[in-house]
Formats: sequence, structure tokens, C-alpha cells
Amino acid sequence: MIEKSISLGVIDPLEFYGINNSKLEVIKEMFPKLSIVGRGSEIIANGEAKTLELFEEKVNLLIQHYNQYNVLTLANIKRIFLENSSGVQNPDDPESVIIFGNNGKIIRSRTANQRKLVEKSAKNDMVFAVGPAGSGKTYTAIALAVKALRNQEVKKIILSRPAVEAGENLGFLPGDLKEKIDPYLQPLYDALLDMIPPRKLADYLEAEVIQIAPLAYMRGRTLNDAFVILDEAQNTTTKQLKMFLTRMGTSGKFMITGDITQIDLPRKQQSGLVQAFRILRKIKGIAMVEFDSSDIIRHRLVKEIVSAYEKEDEREEEKQTKKRENKE
Repeated sequence: MIEKSISLGVIDPLEFYGINNSKLEVIKEMFPKLSIVGRGSEIIANGEAKTLELFEEKVNLLIQHYNQYNVLTLANIKRIFLENSSGVQNPDDPESVIIFGNNGKIIRSRTANQRKLVEKSAKNDMVFAVGPAGSGKTYTAIALAVKALRNQEVKKIILSRPAVEAGENLGFLPGDLKEKIDPYLQPLYDALLDMIPPRKLADYLEAEVIQIAPLAYMRGRTLNDAFVILDEAQNTTTKQLKMFLTRMGTSGKFMITGDITQIDLPRKQQSGLVQAFRILRKIKGIAMVEFDSSDIIRHRLVKEIVSAYEKEDEREEEKQTKKRENKE
């Protein structure tokens, strides 16, 4: 381990580190392998020589920026840290960065429709995002919720899913109600753990700053000052989704995500998401974003699997059409 000391010169440490070290924390997130502390007008970093060399280069660029413009914002820090050593910006637009997650992980909108979801969320209080598995709908939505909480735009995050599969067999599962429901909510926990340190997340959950609950728990509530996400909404009935949407309180932000090709409801029941996507799209303040297979960012095989099923559905639809025409 090597120690490196970098002088800030005449720069006021408070201006450089930010109130409550907010700027310094972002710098730390970008170099998780280094131990970094601010001591007055010096930044002390410990770590491997190669990483320290890059760190020193970036900090000197921050110092140059401040000396030239007499200001250093969080946006400036993110832009400079997302540039490569030659000063050429990475292909990924810094504006696509939503938040910085654990260990410096950059959570960004990576496709056109993910960026569209970010834009629609900024301009509308209720957004529907529909598309195939792996397109990043839920992950992007949770990142936006965490960002809103960090920026104190909301006081809490509420995440919900309909536990459709639990309907008949819930009583046979071991444990109390929370233990029975948790497996259906695990994808939401997984996303949060990418963005919030485990101990901090545990504190948020205990204080109910972040709440994760099945859809049935939403009945009778008024959700004020909250970023609320309903995931897997294709598995809500029309009555359930109407109940959920009418929970919206003042200063609330609602995001509803789902995949209408994966409906697990009984065949005779209409999906509330399908109906809502049709009848609510013209209401001002409600936005609709449709994802497709081009947005899939999981393993390349996922995109090919979805594409194969889409083609099969098209062939089946053609067969049914021909059968109807022959009968006529």
C-alpha cells in the first residue's frame, strides 16, 4: 500500500469537499479501492500505485477546474471523473448517469427507452413502463426512486408487487406473512442493494423510509411525499390496479412497470395493466413508455429468446387469423 498526499493549494476545503463532505463522498465512490480522507487542505489517499496515479490526475483536474471557474459542483465532478485520461468523454453520456451506487458503481440509463423513462419521470407524476424481461424497467425505476430520496424530493420509497403465485399456496409456505411474501419481493431488494449500502438499507427498512410490501397492503392508504413503484403490474386485476392508482397522495410520484407478455392471471381475468395502458394514456400528467427487445441488457441470449417467442406469437396469430377466415 502506498500513501499519496495531494494539496488543494489556496482552495477553501469546504468548497472542495462540500457541506457534510458531500462532494468528497462522490469522489470516494469513484475510487472504491482507495482509502481517501480529507485533512484540511490535503487529500490523503492509500492504495495501489496505478490507481493512485489515476486518482491524482483526476483530483488535479478538479483543482484546475475550480481555479479556472471558481466553482466545483457535483455535476462538474461527475463529468471530469467520467472522462478518460486523454480528456475525451466516454461514449456513455454523463447526462445518462442517474446515481452512483455501491462501490462506485455507476447506475445509468443505458438505452433510448431507459433515457425516455428518466425524462418522462422528470415531467410527469405517474409513468407506466411496459416491456420485456431484462429491459431495465424496474431497475431504472428504483434508481430514480433512490435519487429522489437522496435529493430529498420525497420522504420515502414504497415498492410493491402482486404476489399472484402466492395466492393458492401461501398457507403452505413456512414462516410468518413477511417470510412468505419476501421471495416474491426479492428482485426489489436485489436492485436496492446495488444502490444503497446494506447497513443503510437495513436502517431505511427499519425506519420505514423504504417500504417493500405486497399489493394487498396498499388498500386504504394515502401515499403522500413518496416515490411509489408497482412492479409486475401485468398480474394485477383491473380492480386491484385502480385501487393502487387511487392511493396517490400529494407530492407523490408513481411508476408502474410490467410485461404484458407474462400475465399469470387466470385466463378469464383481464390484466389491469393492459386496460390502464389503453384508457389512461391521454390524461395529462400520465406518461407511457414502451420498451422492446432492443432494450434488453441481460445476457445476449435473453434478447434472442424474447425475439424467438415474439416470432412464434406472430406465427400463431397468423394461424388463428387464417382459421377465422376459413370459417367465414
